[in-house]
Amino acid sequence: MSITIEAVKAALSQVMDPNTGKDLHTGKSVKNIHLDGVDVAFDVELGYPAKSQIDPIRKSAIAAVRGVAGIGNVSVNVYSKIVAHSAQRGVKLLSNVKNIIAVASGKGGVGKSTTAVNLALALAAEGAQVGILDADIYGPSQPMMMGISGRPETVDGKTMEPMENYGLQVSSIGFMIDPDEPMVWRGPIVTQALQQLLEQTNWRDLDYLVVDMPPGTGDIQLTLSQKVPVTGAVIVTTPQDIALLDARKGLKMFEKVGIPILGIIENMSVHICSSCGHAEPIFGQGGGEKMCGEYGVEFLGALPLTMSIREQTDSGMPTVVADPDGPVAKIYKDIARKIAVKVAEKAKDMSSKFPSIVIKND
Repeated sequence: MSITIEAVKAALSQVMDPNTGKDLHTGKSVKNIHLDGVDVAFDVELGYPAKSQIDPIRKSAIAAVRGVAGIGNVSVNVYSKIVAHSAQRGVKLLSNVKNIIAVASGKGGVGKSTTAVNLALALAAEGAQVGILDADIYGPSQPMMMGISGRPETVDGKTMEPMENYGLQVSSIGFMIDPDEPMVWRGPIVTQALQQLLEQTNWRDLDYLVVDMPPGTGDIQLTLSQKVPVTGAVIVTTPQDIALLDARKGLKMFEKVGIPILGIIENMSVHICSSCGHAEPIFGQGGGEKMCGEYGVEFLGALPLTMSIREQTDSGMPTVVADPDGPVAKIYKDIARKIAVKVAEKAKDMSSKFPSIVIKND
């Protein structure tokens, strides 16, 4: 009995990718099926970083194909291929950054910067090349959170090298000023400074650049949303009604400039007592999920209000690197994977496929 490619595809259509919810065949993840008598070899291509997911997906694929009658050896190569996806219309992508993810909130104090740095570290832990841009010019916090001090180097006097720690490339105005120096700048200067941080940092082949946005929905945020090629935005809120009120404004701002919302994260969802483990919803409950239902966006997950998150971040070693196998790090990693899958499902950027048209006067 001869083995057919169709039989292999049929077997793989029964294997679900637990992260996308699609089977490997329908999701077009199966590549390069090769038959050699009764032996079969094929690739499984994932569009998101998945170091921790490769082994279970590979085992599921092998088990399914071994169920085909008469099959011999099964060889499977599972890998991630992260490509550039389209940003808002009329904004050109950066040549060395594939995807930009804005992490935003309508108001300050909801843990946006802590969430942004842990999501960036979670994406890096899954094998992606990741950078984080501290876009909060007035209150830069990433140097402290990332445990980085000193000044960035410049080779040509025009651009600067990103600072690095924990495998992340980092750029922040905080590296160029004294920690206690206030930024007494008007909006246009701040916007210009931020664009320089983005465009004059020598980012090295990033799969994702996570932008820790300033809180609010003013002129600076709107200008950034119109000039920075953002693949998608993530809204961070707490369950509190007043935070949700401002989070809605942030969501509406991105909608107005054509940036898709990848989802909503509810931070400080429930307080867990470090002594007895008692859980109490100090800021209310269910607000983030309710907002998702109102606007038809995905609820990415909820993070608890625990002392460890604050202590780890303040010490310059955020939760994902301080306690990588702990329950809170697992939540950050699950959320980061959902975000990466949402990005992978977006339309690919095809601008590099089109030729440049140059008109010359002879």
